[in-house]
Amino acid sequence: MILKLTDKDLEISSAYNSALNFAKKHYENFPVVSLLIPMGLRKHVAVIYWFARTADDFADEGELKENERLQYLNDFENSLTDLLNGKFKSPVEEALHQTIKKKNLSPKLFYDLLTAFKQDVVKKRYDNFDELLLYCKHSANPVGRLILELFEIRNVVAFDYSDKICTALQLTNFYQDIEIDFKKGRIYFPQNEMKQFDVTENMFAKKEINVNLKRLFKHNIDRTQAMFNEGKNLLPFLSGRLRLEIKWTILGGEAILEKIRKNDYNVFHSRPKLTKRDFGALFIKSFLT
Repeated sequence: MILKLTDKDLEISSAYNSALNFAKKHYENFPVVSLLIPMGLRKHVAVIYWFARTADDFADEGELKENERLQYLNDFENSLTDLLNGKFKSPVEEALHQTIKKKNLSPKLFYDLLTAFKQDVVKKRYDNFDELLLYCKHSANPVGRLILELFEIRNVVAFDYSDKICTALQLTNFYQDIEIDFKKGRIYFPQNEMKQFDVTENMFAKKEINVNLKRLFKHNIDRTQAMFNEGKNLLPFLSGRLRLEIKWTILGGEAILEKIRKNDYNVFHSRPKLTKRDFGALFIKSFLT
C-alpha cells in the first residue's frame, strides 16, 4: 500500500529540511547534525537547534536595543506557548510541535533556554562562579537533556553528567569569545575571581595578555577541563552512535581548551576555533578512545 502525502505533510517535511540546512550553515564547537545522528532523529535535532539558535540571535545579533531584544524574545516565548497548544504561525513551529509531542520532550527545557537568552540581554557581569553555573543551567544544560530525551534516556544520574559536559562546553565558548563578548559589554569571568587574580576590566580593553590574566584564564580552563572529565561518566549510559557523538563533542571542547593553552592563553588576537581538519581528526579519535 502506497501512502500519499498530503500538502500539510509536504509542508512540514519542507520545514524540517529548512531546519537541517539552517543547522549546517552555522559554526559550532560540536557537530550539530552529524552522520552519527540516526537518520530518523536528525530532523528533530535540527529543529531544536533552530529554536535555540534563533532565540540566541534575538539576544545577540544585530543592532537592536535591549527593549527590542526582550520584546522579540517575549514574542518568541509566546509563540512557544502557542505551538505547545497547537497554534502555529509557521510550518517550522508546527514541526517543532511535532518533535516535542512525538518524542515526549520536556517543554520546560525550551523555556529554560529562553530564560538564559533574556538574561544575556540584561545581565553583563557575574559576581561568582555559582551565578555563572546558574546561567549555564538554563543556557546549555537543557540542550544536552533534550538530546538524551530524543534517545529515550531519562536517567537522573545521566542528566547530571550531561549537565557537566554542557556547562563545560558553554564555558569553553566564553573563553573563545572573550573579545567578542567584551565588545558587547559582557564579561563571563566571576568578579570575585578577577579580584582574586588582580585582573581589571581595563586589561580586557587593552587586550594585552599579562601574568594576571594568564593565571585567571588557566584557573578557569583547568576547572572546565575537570568538568569535562567528570562529564565523561555519562558515556557508560550511552551506546552506539550517540556514544560516539558525545565523545566527539567532548573532544571538540577539549581541543579548544588545548588550543588556548598552546597559544599561551592569548585569546585576544587569535580566536581559537576548530577547522575541518580538526573535526576530521577528532571524529577518528572518537572511535579510537
